[in-house]
Amino acid sequence: MSQVLHPIEQKILKTLAEKKNLTPEELSEITKLSLDQIRRGIEWLKFKNLANVVESEKTLVTLGKRGNEAFEKGLPERQLVHHLRSLDGYSCEMNAAKDYLKNEFGPAIANAKKNGWIEVHENRLMLKGYHDASSEEKIIKTISSKSPMGVSIDELEDKNALDSLKKRPEFVVLTSKKSILVNLTEQGMEAAKNVPANIDFESVSEASPKMEQESKVIRAIDVEATAPTIFAARSHPLRDVIDEVREIFVSLGFSEIIGNNVQSSFWNFDALFTPQDHPAREMQDTFYLKDVTASTVAKPDQIKKISEEHKKGWNYQWQTQEAKRLVLRTHTTCVTIRALADQKYDEARLFSIGKVFRNEKLSYKHLAEFHQVEGVVVGKNVTLRDLMGLQTEFYHKMGIKKIKFWPTFFPYTEPSLQSMIYNEKLGKWVELFGMGMFRPEVTKPLGIKNPVLAWGGGIERIAMLKFGLEDVRELYENKFGWLRSVPKCQ
Repeated sequence: MSQVLHPIEQKILKTLAEKKNLTPEELSEITKLSLDQIRRGIEWLKFKNLANVVESEKTLVTLGKRGNEAFEKGLPERQLVHHLRSLDGYSCEMNAAKDYLKNEFGPAIANAKKNGWIEVHENRLMLKGYHDASSEEKIIKTISSKSPMGVSIDELEDKNALDSLKKRPEFVVLTSKKSILVNLTEQGMEAAKNVPANIDFESVSEASPKMEQESKVIRAIDVEATAPTIFAARSHPLRDVIDEVREIFVSLGFSEIIGNNVQSSFWNFDALFTPQDHPAREMQDTFYLKDVTASTVAKPDQIKKISEEHKKGWNYQWQTQEAKRLVLRTHTTCVTIRALADQKYDEARLFSIGKVFRNEKLSYKHLAEFHQVEGVVVGKNVTLRDLMGLQTEFYHKMGIKKIKFWPTFFPYTEPSLQSMIYNEKLGKWVELFGMGMFRPEVTKPLGIKNPVLAWGGGIERIAMLKFGLEDVRELYENKFGWLRSVPKCQ
């Protein structure tokens, strides 16, 4: 029995019989039907095995901010060549070139030497060889000619040059674009031959339920047809892990404390017995707030005792101004130590969860900002064994069964341990939390009398283990396919 076809289906069939492999957008433009009508018609035809849909994905390459600047002014290495050409003797001192290129000096020298455009004699740059357009310059020109749509990555033959540009921040931007092509099956081609030649295609664009009621055709309803998938709103999987960690510590009798993301260097470093000339305080490791300092950092007696402890322990002149510098906190321990110093607990169980910031190069295991959970137990008779027992209980509640502890070093705890958990997927032991007992140099100046057990670790690392991820950046890429696939309860 021949299948009953809706006028929308008939129009799509007739169009695809004449022009093959069309996108829904192209079908909409040719047929003058709305995109919603086209999509609906395609689904009907697919169900009747009259049409095929082929999904494809291609990567488009466009120029980033610095890529556009390079197209207009030239790459840094090209600017260096132009500069040397303008000078007598086609050479200059290294410092002069550095002043001219500023932040682009390093990349310019490296790439100009790689291209054979310059040579370095002692502290002097000299022009040499031919200066034909480099592969990177050719790619930038090709991409620019296709802007703003960009160029398909498959059209770029020199993949090595593209990889070189990808390593240079903001030169090229890669985006994925999904598309679908629609064509007819053999049955669809046969059905298209039976579409009346005199159908009023102009009225089809206005096809409506009323039109179907007025026609003599009664369309069957397939009660077994697949219903559309509904994705209900939900919290992010990483947020679920954070809430789970919070719930576990609360169930173990801990109280949560909250602090600001911006902290003074006093609480972030000095109170934890980190010397003011320690490498961790350098710009390479820490985000400092520019042109602003804290008006006050702590109580006068706290400042006095901490400064004296630094002079005694590190043998240098402690600077108040350095302690007032504001930083994006590098850990949440600064929040905890301040609470301990202000409240003078004899016994306490405290924890803190929040974002911390490190000036790290982004990679599969490092982020510039991430979440950390950190906590302390204060008590007269607490021991390292208590700390190991507490961590073991926490891991068990997180579903982690294989745990061991390893001696290590941390700046403000002694003794110190590293917790190791067994990753079944990788088949090896991996580090997770750091822990130990606060050193007397940390607790005594702040009037904390009893021993303090402390620990801390990144929550993203726990999430990676929980969700079987190998790249921490996947937690922040917001890919719907992954977000929807993570079960709410595990």
